[in-house]
Amino acid sequence: MESQGQTCVFCRIVRGEAEASLVYEDDLLVAFLDLNPVTPGHLLVVPRRHAPSLGELTDAEAASLMRTGRDLLGVLRRGAVPCEGVNLFLADGEAAGQEVPHVHLHVFARLRGDGFALHGDWSRFPPRAELGALAARIRADLR
Repeated sequence: MESQGQTCVFCRIVRGEAEASLVYEDDLLVAFLDLNPVTPGHLLVVPRRHAPSLGELTDAEAASLMRTGRDLLGVLRRGAVPCEGVNLFLADGEAAGQEVPHVHLHVFARLRGDGFALHGDWSRFPPRAELGALAARIRADLR
């Protein structure tokens, strides 16, 4: 994993080796404006430690990631950029759309009609029994 951290663009930002427009940093993470923003004020919150997947973060890192996302959401809503709403988005794994293999939380400032949308088939309503069986499998695997 160390070699991944050496070439990872987010690790390079954390180490100060790559330019970024930082908005926040502490001992566990940094937050900065996305270089290719979907909307004005599009932020990324990343842990300092290289971790490709959310499941690899410590409890403290995961809590800090979400707490900082929440805090930045509040800043956007208070008018730092034009904002009528906010999306938080985290893709975990390439199949989920993760393009940089380092955990990162997107914080999107949103306006009606801004053109950004997550697409999917939201019309499927599985039978309650199917949902119950799936819930039981998930509960059984919780540790």
